[in-house]
Amino acid sequence: MAGQATLNAEAARASLAAVRDEVGKAVVGQDSAVTGLLIALLCRGHVLLEGVPGVAKTLMVRALAAALRLDTKRVQFTPDLMPGDVIGSLVYDARTAAFEFREGPVFTHLLLADEINRTPPKTQAALLEAMEERQVSVDGTPRPLPDPFLVAATQNPIEYEGTYPLPEAQLDRFLLKLHLNLPSREEEVAVLSRHAAGFDPRDLAAAGLRAVTGPEELAAARAAVARVQLRPEVLGYVVDLGRATRESPSLRLGVSPRGATALMRAARAWAWLSGRDYVTPDDVKALALPALRHRVELRPEAELEGVSADAVLDGILASVPVPR
Repeated sequence: MAGQATLNAEAARASLAAVRDEVGKAVVGQDSAVTGLLIALLCRGHVLLEGVPGVAKTLMVRALAAALRLDTKRVQFTPDLMPGDVIGSLVYDARTAAFEFREGPVFTHLLLADEINRTPPKTQAALLEAMEERQVSVDGTPRPLPDPFLVAATQNPIEYEGTYPLPEAQLDRFLLKLHLNLPSREEEVAVLSRHAAGFDPRDLAAAGLRAVTGPEELAAARAAVARVQLRPEVLGYVVDLGRATRESPSLRLGVSPRGATALMRAARAWAWLSGRDYVTPDDVKALALPALRHRVELRPEAELEGVSADAVLDGILASVPVPR
């Protein structure tokens, strides 16, 4: 039985590695973001994507869903979007003279919540409740969401006019915050070359992208990640990093125990994707920025000096002793 579990885990790992290659047929230069989304799927978490318009956020989520044989939907968040537009609502059916529930776009496997900070807090809260509970309740009736279920919410890091920034308590619900950077010159030439050759981002099948794995392999992968070992020294290192953020003179808000737990879970998934059944301090370091950057808040004086959350976290990573 143990040998069969190992075989299933190896097959699941190989299939997820193939997913990254498959998404690369449609998306250029965002390998780390694709890996972050896979880690979130393995951890049953959600991801906040930050990047300027036009860096393939929507295309990346659609390509990932196609490679994983999962459903996906996209919601453009606007100031007039209501909670019912996201989670669904009761609609009167004249034929049966009764109310029936009409599912909202949240009933999918991968939901792209585009510009989540452009919608009022009430609608943000409805989505975040669905993310946390993995169900929605309408008229007192709970309705479970599909499994797997991942929300990839986007924010524009430049334009903040007319937005409703997510409060710290809601940001804390995201497992990772990923920065999508502009491509290098070579990557941008590759993007234009694909489009010049007839690439249509709305037709992924024509680009040769196909499903290489599915929910069954993802479930096996999650079970394998749960078996990854964590030494007490590594757990202590995660705790020490979290506590160091609470003592940093540059930060007004440090990482909570939930943030430390998120870092541990993400490092565990990354260790398994890297082919190991144990977590090293390097795994923790690799996931520290995406797992913690949205859980800390700079002091006003640090912001005035142009200090970033990533810079503060880099300093903490350099100062906290690494276990041997």
